[in-house]
Amino acid sequence: MSKFPKFLMATAIATLTAAPAMAEKLGLGRAATDAEVAAWDLDVFPDGSNLPEGSGDVLTGETVFSENCASCHGEFAEGVDNWPKLAGGEDSLADEDPLKTVGSYWPYLSTTFDYVRRSMPFGSAQTLSDDDVYAIVAYILYSNYLVEEDFTLSKETFTDVVMPNADGFIIDDRPETEYGTFTERCMSDCKSGPVEITRNVVFKGDPNAGADAGEVETTAPAATDEAAAPAAEEAAPMAVAFDADLAADGERVFKKCKACHKVGEGAKNGVGPILNGVWGRTAGTIEGFKYSKPMMAAGEGGLVWDTESLSGYLANPRNYLKGNKMTFAGLKKDADIEAVLEFLKSHSQ
Repeated sequence: MSKFPKFLMATAIATLTAAPAMAEKLGLGRAATDAEVAAWDLDVFPDGSNLPEGSGDVLTGETVFSENCASCHGEFAEGVDNWPKLAGGEDSLADEDPLKTVGSYWPYLSTTFDYVRRSMPFGSAQTLSDDDVYAIVAYILYSNYLVEEDFTLSKETFTDVVMPNADGFIIDDRPETEYGTFTERCMSDCKSGPVEITRNVVFKGDPNAGADAGEVETTAPAATDEAAAPAAEEAAPMAVAFDADLAADGERVFKKCKACHKVGEGAKNGVGPILNGVWGRTAGTIEGFKYSKPMMAAGEGGLVWDTESLSGYLANPRNYLKGNKMTFAGLKKDADIEAVLEFLKSHSQ
């Protein structure tokens, strides 16, 4: 038996069969048909010039996304478990642990369209219609606050969308602009003449005893507004009467909210803040959660969560408080809002 490695043999065969001239000579294979080429030729140019015909609006996209994408990416593109988050991460790219999403990182909308069309849903790639792809991408844009609720994505409106990180990438031209200026590294005998010590650092005291033991002058850090301000007293939980049966209905509706918000014993902040004790609470005041600037400003302006404010917010979070981080489109039925309010009351005792 030949000792020629199997992987090399496979590579050689693939090379031969892939070359049309050799394939014809050896009587292997055939030329791909136009239809076969078209099935694989799905790439989309950054300017959208070769996009397919079709369109999809945000609200349709919400439904299609929920049916095909939410099991991995969350109902609001917030990600589930270790599956990628598609929304959020604004202004985080300079952080130690940046969140790279479609809205915060991807420079070209064509990349989003191409990837969804070519590779999604996971396990059922290329089963979506072009209209469905347009709708899903529109919903992803909406989840990143890049378009409004009434937006329709199509070949005509594609270039109207400006990706926030479009200018965040540069062409790596270092081989042409820098490499030629580099000098040879010196690895030995690099300095001519004697090496002299020109400065000493003197520590007065025992260097192993810490700064307090030596004569080290220290300056207290300047007090920040947060440190200088007296700690706000935590408001006592507000006792609220609630209808237990209606609260039970609200718990079922609240499943739409659980991807981001937690309630009950042991609840912790997640994509959204915990909602224990939300009734009667000033907006933007849960410790440890990073609120949007509009939400913080609303709280500072006196917004308190009660029947009126929560009803308006749950019906349409984006219209009620422009620029907040909530990606949920809102509850469309008054009965659902009423039930969720009762459920939140039950966790505000």
